[in-house]
Amino acid sequence: MKINEVSKEEVFSLLKTSEKGLTEKEAKKRLSQYGYNEIEEVKKSPIIFKFLRQFTHFFAIILWVAAGLAFLSDLINPAEEMKSLGFAIILVIVINAVFAFIQEYKAEKSIEKLRLLVPRRCRVIRDGIEKEISATELVPGDIIILSEGDKVPADARVIESNSLTVNNAPLTGESIPIVLTCKPFFGELIKSNNVAFAGSMVISGSGKAVVFATGMNTEFGKIAHLTQTVQAEETPLQKEITKTSKIIALVAISIGIIFFVIGSFIGRNFTENFIFAIGVIVALVPEGMLPTVTLSLAIGSQRMLRRNALVKTLTAVEALGSITVICTDKTGTITQNKMAVKDVWIFDESSKDMLMKIAYLCNNAEIVNNEYKGDPTEVALLKYVREKYGDINAERFLEIPFDYERKMMTTGNIINGRRIFLTKGAVEKVLPLCKYALIKGEKIILDESLKQKILNKNNELMDKGLRVLCFAFSETWPEKDMVFVGLVGLEDPPRPGVKDAIKTAHEAGIKIILITGDASRTALAISKEIGLVKRNPVIIESEEFHKLSDNELKNKLSSKEIIFTRMSPADKLRIVTLLQEMGERVAVTGDGVNDTPALKKADIGIAMGSGTDVAKEVAEIILLDDNFATIISAIEEGRTIYENIKKFISYFFTSNVAELIPYIAYAIFRIPLPLKIMQVLAIDLGTDILPGLALGAEKPTKEVMKKPPRSHKERLIDSFILIRSFLILGPIEAAAGLFGFFYVLYSGGWHWNEPISSSNILYMQATTACLTGIVITQVANGFASRTFKEPVFKIGLFSNKFLIFGILFEILLQIFIVYHPLGNKIFSTYPIPIKIWLILIPFAILLFTIEEFRKNLIIKDNQKL
Repeated sequence: MKINEVSKEEVFSLLKTSEKGLTEKEAKKRLSQYGYNEIEEVKKSPIIFKFLRQFTHFFAIILWVAAGLAFLSDLINPAEEMKSLGFAIILVIVINAVFAFIQEYKAEKSIEKLRLLVPRRCRVIRDGIEKEISATELVPGDIIILSEGDKVPADARVIESNSLTVNNAPLTGESIPIVLTCKPFFGELIKSNNVAFAGSMVISGSGKAVVFATGMNTEFGKIAHLTQTVQAEETPLQKEITKTSKIIALVAISIGIIFFVIGSFIGRNFTENFIFAIGVIVALVPEGMLPTVTLSLAIGSQRMLRRNALVKTLTAVEALGSITVICTDKTGTITQNKMAVKDVWIFDESSKDMLMKIAYLCNNAEIVNNEYKGDPTEVALLKYVREKYGDINAERFLEIPFDYERKMMTTGNIINGRRIFLTKGAVEKVLPLCKYALIKGEKIILDESLKQKILNKNNELMDKGLRVLCFAFSETWPEKDMVFVGLVGLEDPPRPGVKDAIKTAHEAGIKIILITGDASRTALAISKEIGLVKRNPVIIESEEFHKLSDNELKNKLSSKEIIFTRMSPADKLRIVTLLQEMGERVAVTGDGVNDTPALKKADIGIAMGSGTDVAKEVAEIILLDDNFATIISAIEEGRTIYENIKKFISYFFTSNVAELIPYIAYAIFRIPLPLKIMQVLAIDLGTDILPGLALGAEKPTKEVMKKPPRSHKERLIDSFILIRSFLILGPIEAAAGLFGFFYVLYSGGWHWNEPISSSNILYMQATTACLTGIVITQVANGFASRTFKEPVFKIGLFSNKFLIFGILFEILLQIFIVYHPLGNKIFSTYPIPIKIWLILIPFAILLFTIEEFRKNLIIKDNQKL
């Protein structure tokens, strides 16, 4: 038998207690049996393990292997000074690990917030005596005393209520006050009006209750456990980086092995072949990609912050761009959460005065320092009456607060010396209690025809998207034989920009599902007003929702337009889970504690800035302005970041190819090594970094929100990236480097097959020229990579100021490497004449021209279509 369905006497029997409470001896016994009343964490890894995990993801492992090979190579041949390379790679790993760990650590605070919602001290009755104890020592069977301002310490069945009223918003997300009674309630526990739940706040009245669940057995505890056990999904970018890393590793190791074997066949010794293999692996692994991705996401998060979207985890920045479905609340997200009276309906003008009195007096909103305070609905009513009729004075001697189940509020007032009971609430709750209607100043029997007229008007107002309240009074007894007075329709207007944002979302191929606690007619009307639906959508109310099987619900979810009404926040998790099973990438909004499982389960959890701390801690993104339009702006940023990441991956791969080809030439043609390994690192972790990062700062293009979300099959490294980098631009850069290398050698009198020492100045100048050729062409590649389809001149060659700065840095760093003694020492370079730079510039012009020619061909082809 459920605790909420039994009588007060049966509660004592079930929990083996009495009105005198437990004895101290029994309380200690139960404490050892049930444990402390606290929210426990699912066993987690120590913080040091979380930190170490940042060093063991796949891309980090690749870098570790590269560093290890560098140290091994240094042991075999110290002259190559490979240990410097090893230390440089380790530094990259450490910087990224620290940065990623800080972000993750900040995001793991939700359970600490849950603990704060359970009070530390509480009043109980034990051995018939009232005493104060630590809330952690509460056990089932304890009788707790509750009064205004208290935070409920455990789930407890009410046995005494003196207008005991609680706010369950921390648990349910709904801020509606609930008056608790000690009468049996037949229905869901969470909806019971005779249970005080842990974490709820007592807003008025007093009472007593018997504890029946503590700690993790409370509704709060169950949510905490569910939140911790729900497996957070990897973002699309995380998955793609893992796949990309595996491809890079496979290609690098395969090519290294192949050319190691080739070197053996053509007579090179083991040491030469081993150093060569390491060079190939290092050349192909883009060491600069990981820090550039991290920094690019950080820049993206700052851009989102300027658009009122606070990003907590860096990978969430890009993940938003892949979202296919948004599950959104209505109140405060789609709408402004600023209620205003829009329409008043009465049978005739003689009833208006009474309706105004009810709206003003049956109301707990107040004015503090010339500001309206209270529930948005009651504030709207108070404002309306004061603007139309001014203040109304009357003594209040009774209040029956609004209750979620009863959906009405009643006050007893003395007006002109006469006691009267005033009621406002939902039409479906108040109208059945009315026996009369106020028509032409008289009480007329409320027959079926009059009731139907009222219901028709109610439907008419709801079809306008209004929230409708019914007003009535009684001269005999509260909520008995009441007199119907009229209806008031209140509007919560859509937020500015929401309609345009929804239009943009639809153009971008993003499906929006409204999940609201409102009635179906109101939700449908609002949805049509803002363009969320255009035809007749599928509407699923709570009762039908719980009857549908998962497969049946999936069929419904596949509908183009769908609205869920009368939903509780707990229903979101099921919706999100099924959408993900259908292959959708889901963003979900929420603000209450009960939203946290869905927020964590979703691909992107979006909390309201005005929501509970727990919801904000679990979510990846917080809307500082609670505005739906901000989500769409953030998605635009996310899509742009993904495109930008592809741009700088292509940029990095192009130079990787240019670094690899000299090593292949070295292996096959038995020439001196054109590029030293430390010079490879100078490109990957030096000259390439800032221009690559600047590509990550490119602004959104007009087309980014005109195409559907990218397919889950789309790869970061696709055929286009490979062809562009490996077959077109990369070979041009390699040609520039090799041209510079051989030009210097032949100009200095070198002949083919002539051995040359690695310490020979001519050889060092030749490798410097090779390095310079790659860097110069990378400058052109930086400009060309700003777009993949649109000519750079169309968006403005110098419109990306970060890129101009990055390229300036790249050139200055190369000058340092070539002409400064310290740069010469670190990278085994030697100064070269200025004319070498000049003869390499045409290669950069050629690269830029070819890439822009390709883009113009694409435009012409699209115009033909």
